[in-house]
Amino acid sequence: MNTVRLDVGEGAGVAVVTLDRPGRLNAVDLAMVRELSDLWRELRFDDSVRAVVLTGSGERAFCTGIDRDAVVPQPSSPYMQDDPLLGIGPKANGLWKPVIAAVCGMACGGAFYLLGESEFVVADPTAVFFDPHTTYGMVSAYESVLMAERMPFGEAARMMLMGTAERMSARRAHEIGLVSEIAEEGRAVEAAVRCAQVVAGYPPQAVQGTVRALWAAKEAARAQAFAQAPHLITLGSLPAGRQAELFAARRREFRVR
Repeated sequence: MNTVRLDVGEGAGVAVVTLDRPGRLNAVDLAMVRELSDLWRELRFDDSVRAVVLTGSGERAFCTGIDRDAVVPQPSSPYMQDDPLLGIGPKANGLWKPVIAAVCGMACGGAFYLLGESEFVVADPTAVFFDPHTTYGMVSAYESVLMAERMPFGEAARMMLMGTAERMSARRAHEIGLVSEIAEEGRAVEAAVRCAQVVAGYPPQAVQGTVRALWAAKEAARAQAFAQAPHLITLGSLPAGRQAELFAARRREFRVR
């Protein structure tokens, strides 16, 4: 069963990539990791696609990070850590065509690997953003780095440290620049496609060169920060069994700001 859906509009130059596990709130399992990586690489060779919209299936969530049922064996060394989500984004797979994210409902945790590699974000009014890692005894490393690039440091720090106690509303995300536009309810994908069609109408070499230049501005700092992540995660995170206990005992109350 496919976990990612690709729709290419006739003649518009725009592809819509949809995370398609609505029953699991579009959480990323290992099959989706492989499908996303393959899809981004395939789009590198499809000259009919000049811009991409990335979204999630259903109204409840854009993506809720890695599926908790996914089993990812880890080496024992604190200096080595395998994170399958590092390979799910377009930039990680060498795609330099513009990607616009359309977010409806929850975007949390591992969703930031995808938002962090999108050019900009269009949100439904129902969109909320949060990172649950610290609540469950996990270090938020890669997610923190990616979001610290996209919003003021204090906002990123608050999101990462407050865990499941708070969710950032689409309104607040727009105020701080994480979201570039709040669409009418139910029309985030439509609004993102509208932007993508404009960009797809420009000469692709100029567009892709601009995308590459924008990301070059951030690469060195991100690479240095990512280098710290494996041992920080290994040293600072609780054992998997204890994480599961905290997750099972989680409280449902949260504040939206």
